[in-house]
Amino acid sequence: MDQERESPSPAARTQHGRRMNAPTKAETDLLQPFPMLPMSRIKVPAGEAACREAIADLRRARIVGFDTESKPIFVQNAVDDGPHVVQLSTLETAYIFQLHRPECEQAVIDILSSPEVLKAGFGLESDMSNSRRRFGITLASVLDINTVFKLLGYKNSTGLRAAVALAFNQRFHKSKSMTTSNWALRTLSEGQLVYAANDAYAALCVLLEINRTQSGWQKSMPAHIVALLKNS
Repeated sequence: MDQERESPSPAARTQHGRRMNAPTKAETDLLQPFPMLPMSRIKVPAGEAACREAIADLRRARIVGFDTESKPIFVQNAVDDGPHVVQLSTLETAYIFQLHRPECEQAVIDILSSPEVLKAGFGLESDMSNSRRRFGITLASVLDINTVFKLLGYKNSTGLRAAVALAFNQRFHKSKSMTTSNWALRTLSEGQLVYAANDAYAALCVLLEINRTQSGWQKSMPAHIVALLKNS
């Protein structure tokens, strides 16, 4: 993992059984920045061969970061046809699948429906429901890392920004302009690619660090997820 700092213990913030609050944005803004995945390690598969290579790499990793992006809707009662982008990341490479490409959609279906690959991210409720609607599949082996932090003693949803601070004592920056950008574009900007890739990459880094440094919460996970975590 690309992290060299000794991580603080999230569990240590739980005192005498009390539920603890995650750090605020003002608190995390004071920290050193999280080292983002650069463009050189971000791939946008196009064509069946590139998708096959991406699938093989993700399957070898066994645990990957996961997130989706959809074109924002600003008109009331407009139909949401997202997601338009699905990002899946290993510790080495993030893959940005643009779903207007049929081969990318099939690759995403392959990974999301696979019980042998753990997909981990934050706030995945809408990502999962939109994916089920669009692809007509049952997603397998998906872990919302907010669940892990609740098991460690944090109340409400932690979110990626606070989780990076807790795991690495670092600041994770999310651009609001990128969040609301048009993810249905046929050609995404470099800013969009870096934003999407690091949402998935940072989530993976957090999960692997918490799995390495904190024990006990894993027993609350389904057996097949426990098995994947043990091999990470």
